[in-house]
Amino acid sequence: MDDDSAEIELLEQNLNKTHQISQRMISILTNFDSRLVKVEKSILPLYTATQKLNQRSHNIDRALSKIDEVASSHEGIAVEEGLILRGPQSGQLEVYIDTLERLNAAIAFKASDTDFREKAHLVGTGAKKLTQLYTKLVAEGSSGSPPIAGLDFNPVMFPPPLLATLKPLVTFLRTLPLPSTHPSHPASQIILSTLKEAQRGYADMRGTWNRKSLETHAKRVVDRAETLDGVTTGKEFGTLVDILLRIADTEYTLLTDLAPLTSPSLIASTYDTLLKPLLRLFADTLSSLTSLIKRSLHKYTFHALATHSALSSSQSRWEVLLTRRGEGRRETNELKDGLNAIKGLCLRSFPEFLADLKLAAMGPGKGGELSVGLADFTVSTLQYIDRLPAVQEAVGTALLALGDGNWKMGDGKQVKAQKQSTGEVTEKTLMQHYLYDVVNTTVHSLTALSHTHRRGAFGSIFLLNNISYFYSHIVLKPAHPGLVDLITKPTADVLASAFRTAKAGYFDANFSPLMQALTEDREKEKVGSNAWKAAMKEKFTRFYDLLEEVGERHRMARVLEEDGEGRRAVGEEAVKLVVPSLQRFTQKQKDKEFSKNPHKYIKLSSEEVETQIRGFYK
Repeated sequence: MDDDSAEIELLEQNLNKTHQISQRMISILTNFDSRLVKVEKSILPLYTATQKLNQRSHNIDRALSKIDEVASSHEGIAVEEGLILRGPQSGQLEVYIDTLERLNAAIAFKASDTDFREKAHLVGTGAKKLTQLYTKLVAEGSSGSPPIAGLDFNPVMFPPPLLATLKPLVTFLRTLPLPSTHPSHPASQIILSTLKEAQRGYADMRGTWNRKSLETHAKRVVDRAETLDGVTTGKEFGTLVDILLRIADTEYTLLTDLAPLTSPSLIASTYDTLLKPLLRLFADTLSSLTSLIKRSLHKYTFHALATHSALSSSQSRWEVLLTRRGEGRRETNELKDGLNAIKGLCLRSFPEFLADLKLAAMGPGKGGELSVGLADFTVSTLQYIDRLPAVQEAVGTALLALGDGNWKMGDGKQVKAQKQSTGEVTEKTLMQHYLYDVVNTTVHSLTALSHTHRRGAFGSIFLLNNISYFYSHIVLKPAHPGLVDLITKPTADVLASAFRTAKAGYFDANFSPLMQALTEDREKEKVGSNAWKAAMKEKFTRFYDLLEEVGERHRMARVLEEDGEGRRAVGEEAVKLVVPSLQRFTQKQKDKEFSKNPHKYIKLSSEEVETQIRGFYK
């Protein structure tokens, strides 16, 4: 117990000491706290003043930083402005483009800057400078002397070094801000106007250059048209149109590659502007050819037909050209207009040609003398027929539009042709009908013209020469392989019949008097009487006189002069017609002793007569 009481007492003493210590600590802390309050009251004004100074110092630093930034910015703009205003220099196009790209980026991301308008103005100025360079490069590629290589040349494109410069330039121009893509950009409207003007300039320069490159060849086609064959002229014009269309295709490809503005409507309008000089050249050339054809449709018929054929073959390619010119220009079709004008002349040519053939039957005219050679219209008609297969498509189209038989100008005659298995008349059938009428009209005109000769024998030679020439070159030996399909059996029969009739008329007019001189008139005189003998002597005398007259006629008028084989065949027939009859007549009269000296009247033997007749046809 005593030990526990001692420990408790000791604990109380320690507790009292701790309490005393705590009281002293509290007293010290209280004193310290009061002193801190006093210090705080003393320092607070200084702290407040210092805080204000720090704020002012920060503001000053920010202001100085901004001043430095503005000064630096103005210095950079001044440098860029000098670069932009000078324009792109040789070999520095990329530097110039990079500068404009930085300015555009600055405008896009610092729209609140004070130099916003100034940078936009520089971008607009830079765009103008670049379009000026673009226009200059296009002008370089669209100037100089055009190619001189006849009608066989390829469209002239930009030189490769020029294209190498143009393409990156065009690529950048297409990235410039426009109202449609950058509506808030201050320079977008100016840039759009600038690019539109440059694109119009491109179209004008390329169009003028292309016309210049084709003008010489177009003039050549027109100048040569009067002297060249119509089919050749049509082919040359067709080549010219082909080159024009190839140029148009090439220029469209170039335009899509090099146009700064690529919207479909702007490409179409630019392409239309580019084509105008070429289309005016096409229209002027076709108008000149049309005027030439109208001056003498009969002479220039094949110019019209060949030109029609050339234009027809180009229609599908021309339609592609129209679609590229835009919706508003599809109604304007220069090729169709020209085709209609030429087609009208083609339609006129067929009835007028037949009318000219009918007029040819009226003879050579007042004071003219008909020869026995080939008539001009015989040769020209054969040439006409020979050339028809070369323009068969154009002829068939025109005849189909004219209508079967309407080329006869209402004379009401029906064409004798083979019956068709179908109700529809084809172009080839119409050509066969038309050729039938041409051949038939020519035969009638030649027959009528032969009757106008004052001496019938010469008229018969004229008819034989012309009909034989016609028959040989159309039926027997056609010059053009295509005629075989166009000459039908009725047409060939007309010519064959005309040839037989002409040959019979020739023998009748030239050798019938000879044959009549060899006939005996038994009823008038008694055989053996003096009157009979005198009559026989007269017959021999008349025969040889007529033979001499026929020989003289054949020396003056050659039979089938250009057809040796046909001439020999006619000579054989003449020999077979005359010599056997002469032999029989001579032998018969010798047997009847018509004269004591028959050789006095029989001047030539049958062999000599045969030789003489063959001599007519050498």
